[in-house]
Amino acid sequence: MLAIVHSVVLIGLEGQQVRVEVDISNGLPVFTIVGLPDVSVKEARERVRAAIKNSGFEFPLRRITVNLAPADVKKEGPIYDLPIAIGVLAASGQLEGGYLPKDLFLVGELSLEGSLRPVPGVLPMALALQELYPGSTLVVPEGNAQAAALAKGIHVLAANNLSQVLAFLKGQEELPRVLPEEELNFSEPWGSVDLADIRGQDQAKRALEIAAAGGHNILLIGPPGTGKTMLARSLPGLLPSLTYEEALEITKIYSAAGLLPAGQGLIRERPFRSPHHTASLVSIVGGGRAPRPGEVSLASYGVLFLDEIPEFRREVLEALRQPLEDRVITVARATAAVTYPANFLLVGSMNPCPCGFLGDPVRMCQCTPYQVAQYRKRLSGPLLDRIDLVVEVPRLEYRNIERAELGETSSQVRIRVERARKKQRERLAEDRLQCNAEMQGPQVKKYCQLSSSARVLLQNAFTRLALSLRAHDRVLKVARTIADLEGVKNIEEHHLAEALQYRSTL
Repeated sequence: MLAIVHSVVLIGLEGQQVRVEVDISNGLPVFTIVGLPDVSVKEARERVRAAIKNSGFEFPLRRITVNLAPADVKKEGPIYDLPIAIGVLAASGQLEGGYLPKDLFLVGELSLEGSLRPVPGVLPMALALQELYPGSTLVVPEGNAQAAALAKGIHVLAANNLSQVLAFLKGQEELPRVLPEEELNFSEPWGSVDLADIRGQDQAKRALEIAAAGGHNILLIGPPGTGKTMLARSLPGLLPSLTYEEALEITKIYSAAGLLPAGQGLIRERPFRSPHHTASLVSIVGGGRAPRPGEVSLASYGVLFLDEIPEFRREVLEALRQPLEDRVITVARATAAVTYPANFLLVGSMNPCPCGFLGDPVRMCQCTPYQVAQYRKRLSGPLLDRIDLVVEVPRLEYRNIERAELGETSSQVRIRVERARKKQRERLAEDRLQCNAEMQGPQVKKYCQLSSSARVLLQNAFTRLALSLRAHDRVLKVARTIADLEGVKNIEEHHLAEALQYRSTL
């Protein structure tokens, strides 16, 4: 007897329908799964067998063949346990008058006792069903229900165990429908450090405000202990609150990566990712045998902080060049190529030299000029070209620390940032862009109009500083952001002068 159950396969962040075809025929007892399954899918045979028995049902001692179609798409993970078990019960005649509608989709991992465990990637699966089969029904483990319910165009039902799902299919029991959250207010952006808690460093604080207002990448350079890490950790508190679309995209990425906690719905805070400098290339950009999002994707719409950035492997740093430019990352493998968002704000920190005290007024540098040059060469010219703001974070003298008054709080600075971001969204609405850093050549030419004196200054700086065409456009974007913070339409000479002082001096 043949039974067909519908499920979903996740390819990157995109979902696709899977037909779980179960055939039971006479012959020696054997349980075979075909359709390009990986090891974890093949292991479903033992989980399904134990779950069916321990739930009080009969496992058929006959020849069982399970086909996961389409057969040319790799199937991974334990998400097919539930549809395979239901298919086995239906094909063996234990559904008893129940039926399997074509618009019903099942996902979930089974424990040996028959209970359902959460699985990764449910939200992108639900969003794919919403687009491909609007109005369909998706049965998920209770721990995935809140995330799946964010797909408002389908019916999401939560189940705790195999017996409950079978009773639902027989019409004996109703599974609770999970509705999307009605309260969508986003809390104030969170930062582990408030800007007012950082003594001095006014120039660095100003640069952080510009970076937050325009979405610009920033590099902090200074001796150890001058507050570079604290400054970086204060940046999320300066960024505007998430929009619903941004929050949904972040939640989708974390769901696909398996990093969304069980029972959680929408992520409401901007991510702050700070990988260790020993991180591998795959962990940063994504990939693996089964491609998964990396740190550049997990930091989307938030901050990627690379502390001691020269200590990262050269291949890792060079791999950042493409996502910094395109704001997406494509991971290509022999079997498939998947594209993930990579729309992050990069913050790097570094010492001025290997010992950390080059130019320090108190401690003498122990490095030779050759060592300093080799250390700084770890950041290539093309990578530095993509960093808009390079800021020195010097050592503070004691009298400055003692007399330093508390500066503005993160909340006060964020008001100006949100005002500038609102101007940018309105100006760039036709181009479907959110901030100045996302502008390309045509938008830069259209929206970065210079006064006559500013044009002369840029012409001279282009020659003297040997700016590339990319650096030229990035200077204009930063100047546009400074003008937005000031609330003026055109870029004046002092806006451009401030933008130029942030160009790399490495």
